[in-house]
Amino acid sequence: MAFTSKNIFINLSVKDVNKSTNFFKELGFEFNPQFSDETTSCMIISDNIFAMIMIEERFKGFSKKEIVDTTTSAEAILSFSAESRDQVDEIVNKALSFGGKAFSGPQDHGFMYIWGFQDLDGHLWEVAYMDESAINQE
Repeated sequence: MAFTSKNIFINLSVKDVNKSTNFFKELGFEFNPQFSDETTSCMIISDNIFAMIMIEERFKGFSKKEIVDTTTSAEAILSFSAESRDQVDEIVNKALSFGGKAFSGPQDHGFMYIWGFQDLDGHLWEVAYMDESAINQE
């Protein structure tokens, strides 16, 4: 029997929970106050996917490894889907206008359109739109 998970929780360390929370609120994300406090914010990515944004000291309580220096290293690229190419551009442009940085330019693969940004703490995010009708034609 294959394993499937009901929920996914992504844990990210940040320098300032309030700044990071406000950054993602500006991009349109909502937060669950039931799982948020002064050290952690629970960002709702979808019904079953959440990002736990926590200050470094709290994050260190979950791992004995050093926290990645995101100015020089990539820990992962976190990707989420958009409903259209325009929404990809809208989200990334908002991220850039609220202090994020581009880590890649827009990439048009015909059936898929992707653009990436770094958040305030250097975590890499990609926003992707996939045209399913174009997939079937290729």
